[in-house]
Amino acid sequence: MLTPDAVVFLLDVDNTLLDNDRFADDLGAQLEQSFGHTERERYWAIYAGLRDANGYADYLGALQLFREGLDSHPALLQMSAYLLEYPFAERLYPHALEAIAHLRTLGRPVILSDGDVVFQPRKIQRSGLWDALHGEVLIYLHKQRMLAAMQQRFAAAHYVMIDDKPQLLAEMKQRLGDRLTTVFVRQGHYAAAAPADLDPLPDLVIACIGDLRRRKLGDFLPAAHTIGAPAY
Repeated sequence: MLTPDAVVFLLDVDNTLLDNDRFADDLGAQLEQSFGHTERERYWAIYAGLRDANGYADYLGALQLFREGLDSHPALLQMSAYLLEYPFAERLYPHALEAIAHLRTLGRPVILSDGDVVFQPRKIQRSGLWDALHGEVLIYLHKQRMLAAMQQRFAAAHYVMIDDKPQLLAEMKQRLGDRLTTVFVRQGHYAAAAPADLDPLPDLVIACIGDLRRRKLGDFLPAAHTIGAPAY
């Protein structure tokens, strides 16, 4: 029988542990350099269409559709290597690995990410996060719909979700209630566009992932939030 951990810290990846916006900027620059501005914009239109249809980022799927009309272009086949060998370790936010190490002294850190089954694991491996989390990584198409599976895999008395998407945090809080503490990290474009009328609001708000290094276990437990969450 699985013995529950006291606290499991669930960590998002993109724009929480690593700067995915910076990666997207680099990818756009590479596309423009190799294929020109018009083709770069076509790639992003394909990417946006897939994201709207499927609900997750699919860079490789977009590349597969992008190849139409470019099969003989000498740069096309190099794009897969660009994506799969991208130096994601250089895109980790400052102190991200230290924050993970600190959380390990408080509970059990686990990655809980959205994404496809090829590129997202590759990103996590290339960044060094896979090793830092000792391979304890969950990737779903829609993680907020897979909370039962997550709890079955990582049983705990209490969960803490750390993410840059406040809407997702609110949805997860609605499902798990007081068993979940939500931590909103103000990083990336989703955080910048966060609405002010969320219900419920995040339990904790931090400016960057490195701020977790200064938190104690009590900061993440329900009793700490009855006094009032930080201003949103």
